[in-house]
Amino acid sequence: MKKVLVVDDEKSIVKGIKFSLEQDDMQVDVAYDGEEAIAMARDNQYDIILLDIMLPGFTGLEVCQMVREFSDVPIIMLTAKGDDMDKILGLEYGADDYITKPFNILEVKARIKAILRRNTKGMAEKKDTKSIEKKGLRIDCDSRRVYIEGKEVNLTAKEFDLVYLLVSNPNKVYSREQLLQTIWGPSYPGDARTVDVHVRRLREKVEATPATPQYIHTKWGVGYYFHE
Repeated sequence: MKKVLVVDDEKSIVKGIKFSLEQDDMQVDVAYDGEEAIAMARDNQYDIILLDIMLPGFTGLEVCQMVREFSDVPIIMLTAKGDDMDKILGLEYGADDYITKPFNILEVKARIKAILRRNTKGMAEKKDTKSIEKKGLRIDCDSRRVYIEGKEVNLTAKEFDLVYLLVSNPNKVYSREQLLQTIWGPSYPGDARTVDVHVRRLREKVEATPATPQYIHTKWGVGYYFHE
């Protein structure tokens, strides 16, 4: 049974999401403010978090940033319709996906299940290869952890998927569209900016000097690749 944390201060929305997900045999916990959400995320092991941006106390963006300090659990942000800045900031702060309000509960369920499927499939595929090590960068596939010169780097789920794909296929250039379709899925409504944001965040974490990367390179006008 998958375990989901739903965070929103609108109790009617929380009630509707909780009821719908429970019909699909998911265990659902709820939180109504940022402080409660952080405490629950720290004390429990969730498969995914659905997180509204507008919360009392800590905002959803602040919650996302703080959760990323101790967990790579997938996070879907709920943003106001048409507010592109919230979407971009959500990705910058470590979110994996976003859904705009008002939303159809069927879309919410579909996006949650898509992320859960990709994570399950990714972990199953990585069991065949316990670890990958190149140029001082080591990927532990079973635990989904990344190390640079022996020091662990805290990545989000999507950042891990991105570095794993690139490192597993050295010198192969992936276009932004290919990365978007492979990692986020063909039904993901975002655009190339999503990829650019995650690559920038990934470089900030794994590169000693992000402006002159050692690992994740840009093929101008094409896309990104891992330079072996």
